[in-house]
Amino acid sequence: MRSIRPSSTTSRRGWTRRRNSPVLAAALVSALVLTATACESGDAAAGGEASASAAASASASDDGKLKIPDDIRDRLREHGIDVDKWKNGAWKNWDRDDWLREANEYINPIIEGLWDPDRMREAEEPDQGVDDSDLSGDQGVTDPTPEPVEAQAVPPSYHANVPTAGKVFFDSPKGSAVCSATVVKDPAHPGKSNLVWTAGHCVHAGKKGGWYRNIAFVPSYNDDGKPVAELENATREDVAPYGVWWGDWAQTSGQWIEQGGSTGGDGAPYDFAVIHVTPEKGSGGKSLEEMVGSALPVDFKAPAVPKTKSVTAIGYPAAPPFDGQKLFRCQDRPGRLSIAASDPTMYRIGCTMTGGSSGGGWVAPGPDGKPALVSNTSIGPVTSGWLAGPRLGAEAKGVYDSVSEKFAGR
Repeated sequence: MRSIRPSSTTSRRGWTRRRNSPVLAAALVSALVLTATACESGDAAAGGEASASAAASASASDDGKLKIPDDIRDRLREHGIDVDKWKNGAWKNWDRDDWLREANEYINPIIEGLWDPDRMREAEEPDQGVDDSDLSGDQGVTDPTPEPVEAQAVPPSYHANVPTAGKVFFDSPKGSAVCSATVVKDPAHPGKSNLVWTAGHCVHAGKKGGWYRNIAFVPSYNDDGKPVAELENATREDVAPYGVWWGDWAQTSGQWIEQGGSTGGDGAPYDFAVIHVTPEKGSGGKSLEEMVGSALPVDFKAPAVPKTKSVTAIGYPAAPPFDGQKLFRCQDRPGRLSIAASDPTMYRIGCTMTGGSSGGGWVAPGPDGKPALVSNTSIGPVTSGWLAGPRLGAEAKGVYDSVSEKFAGR
């Protein structure tokens, strides 16, 4: 099994994740892969308190010229990082002592032009094996495994049909990787949100690593749904029609940072993250929400037993038979999946999407009947067939509110 983790240029396969209840342990051993697949090669974690991921990044002024605020430059120096050397390749040093992992150590200086069309296209899902020992039995409640639901291609233009969906790109020790993500509303900036929701394992490697680097969000990636052959000669505007937005702050749960791993299921119930983004180049003063024209509210009142009749998972699956260049979605009635008796029960649906779709939003009617984000893809089996995502309760709201409040006065 593998977890739906990021995609990396070194591999494109299944997904990996957590441990399950005793009854399902044997079956899940060959199935849980999703968590690590969608995002990258980092470890997915769980088990602790919500923890902030401070991300310092260069910002873009309205004239398109990059500026690095003095306070950010000072924070980089505190970590022994020279901005110029970092941009010239020093970020490729993944030495254990230099790989920042604590919540308050996240740094992400903008490297203009780094994510060109070729690099975006080649970012894939890393090879993630499942550690069977992580799938020990728990006493939680798990519903029968859902029947596979065939993923359906979202018709282009993606922006016209799913304007809040996009891809998160980042670098890990195993290479460039990719996840899926969703533009969500910001209570501190109504109508002008710069917040993106994804999985924790798409920004942080968990207990055995630190923050991933060069994290950037591309809304409506490959908006016209062009095949791979045509993308080989694509311009940046073709693949990123609404720009490239760098994460200048990121936050995931403390559980993920402390317990997350690249195999098994530990931390999957807390596998969520919020990224605050800024445009690589000037956006004319527009926020991300204004640029794409939409943002989803987040529903944090998730019941333990799913009451909604259907939920739609959206993402860019990258592991075969998919290629990571097109947007897909699955619709199914969610059931319950218990990873450990001490952790919240997760939601699970039938879906054939594979690695690369990690972090993608799960959408269902909110309290007002309108579409809302209710979860994100975290884990799934190597053979595909189903996806599981965390319930968004108090821990998730704490992460969300913290990022929103961080930028409330800006």
